[in-house]
Amino acid sequence: MMQYRTLPGTEEKLSVLGYGCMRLPTKSGGMMGAIDKDLALKQIRTAIDRGVNYLDTAWPYHRGLSESFLGDYVLKDGYREKVNVADKLPCFLINRKEKIREIFEKQKSKLKIDVIDYYLLHSLNGPMWDKMLSLDIIPFMDEIRKEGSVRKMGFSFHGKPEEFKRIVDGYDWDFCQVQYNILDENYQAGIDGINYAASQNMGVFIMEPLRGGSLVGKMPGPVQKIYDGASVKRSAAEWAFRWIYNHPQVTMVLSGMNRDDHIEENLRIAEEALPGCLSPEEEDILSRARETYLDLMQVGCTGCAYCMPCPAGIDIPAAFKQLNNFHMFGKTESRVFHMLYSGISTNDGKPHWTRSCLDCGKCENHCPQNIEIRKEFAKVRRDLEGPGVRLLASAARPFVNRRGSRP
Repeated sequence: MMQYRTLPGTEEKLSVLGYGCMRLPTKSGGMMGAIDKDLALKQIRTAIDRGVNYLDTAWPYHRGLSESFLGDYVLKDGYREKVNVADKLPCFLINRKEKIREIFEKQKSKLKIDVIDYYLLHSLNGPMWDKMLSLDIIPFMDEIRKEGSVRKMGFSFHGKPEEFKRIVDGYDWDFCQVQYNILDENYQAGIDGINYAASQNMGVFIMEPLRGGSLVGKMPGPVQKIYDGASVKRSAAEWAFRWIYNHPQVTMVLSGMNRDDHIEENLRIAEEALPGCLSPEEEDILSRARETYLDLMQVGCTGCAYCMPCPAGIDIPAAFKQLNNFHMFGKTESRVFHMLYSGISTNDGKPHWTRSCLDCGKCENHCPQNIEIRKEFAKVRRDLEGPGVRLLASAARPFVNRRGSRP
């Protein structure tokens, strides 16, 4: 049966596995494509039927269509009563306080609900929190709580450790949402922030448990060797989830699930992995895997695509994925995939190498990981966009596009 943990200070039981609606299945297979409504509906309702009682969405997910998909398709036929719905105020889009209420009402309308169970200020850091304070966000949060249109108030965080503590102390929050996984133990809020939030009687919800999928799938050889040497055999996903569930301070782990087999595995792990579930031997295995990953990884991109769309047409998450793959897996394969998707089979038939960057900095302003994207592009150019790659792409592009092979 599904494992539930209690939201601190309440008697409210939340499934330890929450359903993130940022990476729903799409018709094209990519995050920017149209939602595959039939498949997504089946997957989400299967998870709910198995005990998941928390759905997490936000204004920008799936180019603004995630909220409407939940309202139009999922939260019907008695399923609204089975789940808590979480949504987020897009603080990065707000520059006047009147806009706050306007967006909030639009979100309720898109979701087709009168009450949002869990409402978050989206992607806070110190400067963003200061901006929202200047726009009278605290009176607004008090108001929507008092009127009953929001039951629990929280925030998601992408900033510095000292900023996290200041935000926690700045309001009577019910919960926070932080990035945490085996690679990010001391990144952003980190374990110190998690412990501090728990000490303040706040729920702690975890996002990016698999770091955008970079901790699963084809494994770097040295990491796979560590897992293979364990006395108990588990998938990389199970190792990563068990490491988080092992923390009693954690209330819930959000997972952006879009494959049936992944959903089934995540549900099973959520039923079995209780606090304190890891032995000292298993903790040592994960510690060694973490250090190996950190030695191999070039850029800390999680693939969230907040940086998109790029004015120059660069697929930034894909470029960084192939850069990391180049150093963790196979060099030739990574170059081929980068050449194909950035230099040949693009949506408009034109090349969009990282050297096409306009140096506008818009991507960096929206990156929750605070990656110096333009600086990291130099590594992509060095490893993946050499003269030979660009020449080969130039020769292949007319042939591929003429045959209508663009995705």
